[in-house]
Amino acid sequence: MTVPVVIGGFAESTVRAVLQEACRRIGVDSGGAEVLRGHTNAVFLLKAAGAVAKIARSGTPVADVRRTVRLVQWLSDQDFPTVELLPVEQPVLIGEHAVTFWRYLPQPGTAVPAAHLAVPLRTLHQLPPPPFDVRPLDTVGAIRRSIEAATALDPGEVSFLRQRLACLESALGRVRYALRPGLLQGDPQHRNALHHGTSAVLCDWDTACFGPPELDCVTVEIHCRRFGYGRSHYEQFADLYGFDVTAWSGYTVLRDLRELRMITTNAKRATAGSPTIAEVRRRVEALRLGNCEAAWSIL
Repeated sequence: MTVPVVIGGFAESTVRAVLQEACRRIGVDSGGAEVLRGHTNAVFLLKAAGAVAKIARSGTPVADVRRTVRLVQWLSDQDFPTVELLPVEQPVLIGEHAVTFWRYLPQPGTAVPAAHLAVPLRTLHQLPPPPFDVRPLDTVGAIRRSIEAATALDPGEVSFLRQRLACLESALGRVRYALRPGLLQGDPQHRNALHHGTSAVLCDWDTACFGPPELDCVTVEIHCRRFGYGRSHYEQFADLYGFDVTAWSGYTVLRDLRELRMITTNAKRATAGSPTIAEVRRRVEALRLGNCEAAWSIL
């Protein structure tokens, strides 16, 4: 039996039809479109147009995509190092699907080093508030919704995740932050930045919010530790940013909460028998064992 290809929550035939119509609307050639990513959103390279098309994951509210577009346009106006939207009216709506188009930046085969995230993130955290509402950070709520939406976990795993969240929510109330609240990227990591000359620009603003910068810093640290980059990779980031989140009193609480969100977000999207749910279960078992150093596989 042939297993259907799913890209960004869509059947491949559906997502390519959406892509073709969106490209036609703005006068861009969709021929030869290559899939760049398909785990969360459907992201295509349109090499001839020097552009990247991003189709929001099935079920994403159009208002969320409009909010992202407005934020990126504002960041560009501030000369902030972000990947740029194409100068067309965005998002392009094809039925219930929201499509955005971005400038394509050719990339080498190596990931952006964590050190290259430091200055853009510090700059972002110190920007004045934009002249429009930015949603507040809601890590606990996001985790709770993901746990309840997960269908491929067994009852024991769901119970464990609920209990862990309850403990962390209680501990979070006692955390005292060291940095002033600011605009957060929400998921800063090696794959959510692009090489740009000798530096980097940030991309993927879907989880941008307002909250404690410690969250962005701990996210970088987690990616360095869990995905094989190593302690020295993180230390270079911390030195340039000017703050070592691992030396802060609230580190373990925020670390454990952010890792739980990374696990449950993937659990929400996983189907029974898939490689994704196998990786989620492996991560959950490591949590049960208290293993903070176990390597994770990229999803």
